[in-house]
Amino acid sequence: MSITASEDKRLNRKRIVIYLVITFVLTYAAEILVIAPLWGSADMTEALIAQNLTATVMMIPAFAVVLTRLITKEGFFVNGLYLACSIKKNWKYFLFIWFGSALLVILGAALYFVIFPSKFDPDMSYISATIWAQAQMEVSKEELQATMILQFVTGILLSPFINAVNCFGEEWGWRGYLLPKMQKQFSIVPTLLISGVIWGLWHAPLTVLGHNYGVGYPGFPITGILMMCLFCTVLGIIFSYVTIKTKSCIPAVMGHGLINGFASIGICFTSIENPFNVFLGPAPTGLIGLSGFAAVAVYLLIKLHKEEKTEAKQEENA
Repeated sequence: MSITASEDKRLNRKRIVIYLVITFVLTYAAEILVIAPLWGSADMTEALIAQNLTATVMMIPAFAVVLTRLITKEGFFVNGLYLACSIKKNWKYFLFIWFGSALLVILGAALYFVIFPSKFDPDMSYISATIWAQAQMEVSKEELQATMILQFVTGILLSPFINAVNCFGEEWGWRGYLLPKMQKQFSIVPTLLISGVIWGLWHAPLTVLGHNYGVGYPGFPITGILMMCLFCTVLGIIFSYVTIKTKSCIPAVMGHGLINGFASIGICFTSIENPFNVFLGPAPTGLIGLSGFAAVAVYLLIKLHKEEKTEAKQEENA
């Protein structure tokens, strides 16, 4: 028996709610009850456990997809899973999200250092001090340069693959499941803005713990949570664009993996005497570092909105 459009929309809304409840409850419980007590521990074993658990939490959105599909009897039809993707057909989207994201990270960092030249240190004193603090080991300028070249190359070429498993956990949830469900409820602009804020709020417990922005800053932790929502909204628009165009979350997985492995490259060139402002840059988690991504996101959002209006007119005239 077929269902009406209103019934389908109501069922779709139910699936969104169930998915979000599962995702947020499991994530917040794990981060508040398990990870938080271990976070920042002086015990290396506990700190390592917290780090590994934080990476594991990224799999919860994918787990919530499976659970929601089972609970609501939605099933696992191949065409609706957003997992298949032809590289030959969609190669330009893969190149865009992969190398385009790397370029935007570099441009954002470069812009930050142009605006704040005193923050730039070619001798990489910040990363040198970090290595000393963590390993009590001094490294020469030549060793730092060699390490940086290796990190730069591997960050661009290997990060999308090294981080693929954990990033798949998020992207299959946010882009492969929530995105198409939200598109059934809203037009494209509110879909991407709302889902971006949801994604940002999902990170809230870790933001409170100091992930990405530290602690003790003005407006803590609200400022950090709001900034994370902005960051996730901007990246979410770009990741959603390639997902919509390819009908797959795989390009978004690659983009997410690249960001996770390469976003902090600019921080390596900051000065220990003139510390960087995490809310500005040079990483894309800061406003200046994010500016290139934001410009692209605005362009893509306008583009998708225009395409949606064109399709609606064509349907009216059909």
